[in-house]
Amino acid sequence: MMMASGPRRTVVCCVLPLLLLLAGAARAAGNFYQDVDITWGDGRGKILGGGDVLTLSLDRASGSGFQSKNQYLYGRFDMQIKLVPGDSAGTVATFYLSSQGSAHDEIDFEFLGNASGQPYTVHTNVYSQGKGGREQQFRMWFDPTADFHTYSVVWNPTHILLYVDGTPIREHRNREAATGVAYPRSQAMRVYASVWDAEEWATQGGRVKTDWSRAPFVASYKGFAASGCASQDAAACARSNGAWMYQELDATALDRLQWVQKNYMIYNYCADTWRFKDGAPPECATK
Repeated sequence: MMMASGPRRTVVCCVLPLLLLLAGAARAAGNFYQDVDITWGDGRGKILGGGDVLTLSLDRASGSGFQSKNQYLYGRFDMQIKLVPGDSAGTVATFYLSSQGSAHDEIDFEFLGNASGQPYTVHTNVYSQGKGGREQQFRMWFDPTADFHTYSVVWNPTHILLYVDGTPIREHRNREAATGVAYPRSQAMRVYASVWDAEEWATQGGRVKTDWSRAPFVASYKGFAASGCASQDAAACARSNGAWMYQELDATALDRLQWVQKNYMIYNYCADTWRFKDGAPPECATK
């Protein structure tokens, strides 16, 4: 999570036909009172504007967070976020999907705070069956604290796609059959967001600590939209027919992905030869 002229925004519409509805599809109404529960923070999470905006704050005593009321097996999930401005070193704001338990699945956006004047790091990760370590990190082509920007996750049986303002920044493919590496495909996940203290590692590996005189640190969320299968029946969800169920990157989107990764990616676990001295993990294969 963590400037040049950026890509055009694109709008991707999700269609919810009758078959998907029968499979238990749920569409968030965009009202935080209806869609989420503030689960921790002792009042530091606040819903404003009749349900249109939710703010999460962090001070020395605690951070805060919320989770979606529904859980999903496959879908598209969008959140508009305005990150903590100014010197946010040591703080982390998040937007992610996760199941529960030690063998959980998870798809992460984490926004690592910064000392004033330095760019945020957008940290992404994918867990399957409790195993993560699949980090990719990016800078953004805009100031993510100046206004709201849309961060999106598409999750279906063959692809996990991460977008910023409609531009793909990451593609994680299901290579389970070819490699034996587990892919998230059987555990329903909720949507989560939080703001918390990670000064031991978040900014320059923990070398830059949080300036608590600047607290509270506040991130703002709005425009939550979840379009996915909310059934408890995994087999029914596998038959879902929403547009997100078949979404993958066409040639134009692949060009944009390559543009982002060439110009704004600062870490890719697949290319970390120090960490993986015997070769990249099998899911990194390009074929």
